[in-house]
Amino acid sequence: MERPVSYSTFSAPVDGGTLAGGHWRADAPGLPILAVHGISATHRSWDLVADALADRRVIAADLRGRGRSNTLPGPYGLERHADDLAAALDALEVDRTFVVGHSMGAFVTARFAERHPDRVAGIVLIDGGLPVPNPVGVSPEDLPAVLLGPALERLSMTFPDRAAYLDFWRRHPALGPYWNDAIEAYVEYDIDGTEPALRSSASAEAVAENALQLDGSAGYADALAGLPGPVDFFRAPRGLLDAAPLYPEEVVAEWAERMPQLVVHEVPDVNHYTIVMTAEGAGNVIPVVRTRLEAAEMKEGAS
Repeated sequence: MERPVSYSTFSAPVDGGTLAGGHWRADAPGLPILAVHGISATHRSWDLVADALADRRVIAADLRGRGRSNTLPGPYGLERHADDLAAALDALEVDRTFVVGHSMGAFVTARFAERHPDRVAGIVLIDGGLPVPNPVGVSPEDLPAVLLGPALERLSMTFPDRAAYLDFWRRHPALGPYWNDAIEAYVEYDIDGTEPALRSSASAEAVAENALQLDGSAGYADALAGLPGPVDFFRAPRGLLDAAPLYPEEVVAEWAERMPQLVVHEVPDVNHYTIVMTAEGAGNVIPVVRTRLEAAEMKEGAS
């Protein structure tokens, strides 16, 4: 799937090297959107969302340890991701953005807003960002595998050719049944290495480190609760394997009670991936993003 003319890649200097990414409609007027991908994903998970926001500039980086940023050294903590994004905005000469984060990217979004509040005009969290309680009795070294399952297993796998990697994803229960051009382009972009030992571009070390940071510890829960509102949270009823949700309803309800500024949106008939990687999922998110963007621009124009 070729990207439209309005899409281009960028690179930005960060601590230890260069952060890669892409942006859509770099010359579009108005408040840009900063889109932050999930724990083993790349900026190409935002293709459908960015294409649908046809009048907006959308900026998305490959986080440290993923995609074309996978040679950047660790550590790979949420705070470092947040600072990398600030450096990317500096390189692109962007002062303020409306930030949308998916999965682990929603956690990075919260840390970004905590560390760089003057650069944030609004926040949307998509099936992520609320602390994920660690299962009882699971050791720290086993936790990434328990939380991520096949998403982590594939990082140690090799594939003889591109077709084999595509076939692996076509069999994935959360993506295969919903396959589209955007998913195929996302998978193609993730391929790294040379035949016959192709692999995912995501670093297993980076993914495992971040998996340990999703429980709300190290001050994260307080940072989340202190975010300025409104904070829109979109929940998928099915999870990483198209089955049990990442966030049970009671967990979301607890956070909604703790955070009066949290606005919860239930997105029907999607899973953790398809909430942004299918037209049906993105179609539920985009109208809210547009409404919040326009309100943020009006507020900034009046100030």
